[in-house]
Amino acid sequence: MSIRDFVDFLVKQIVDEESYDIVMLEDNDNVEIKVLVDKNKVARLIGKSGRLAKSIRTIVKAAAQNSDKRYDIYIEER
Repeated sequence: MSIRDFVDFLVKQIVDEESYDIVMLEDNDNVEIKVLVDKNKVARLIGKSGRLAKSIRTIVKAAAQNSDKRYDIYIEER
């Protein structure tokens, strides 16, 4: 399972599949994963005080620990 698929799995547990898109931007050792979420679902994905978003970032960094790339997760409105 790739990191993109893993992020997709995590986000799918929180919001409906048709409510978001995932875009990956790679630059050498850095990979930006942008989760573009519908305006009315962003708050649900970010969570209270950003706790859920922070948890997603922590889980992804742990999953990518053996990788030689650095993954950053951004949650944005679409």
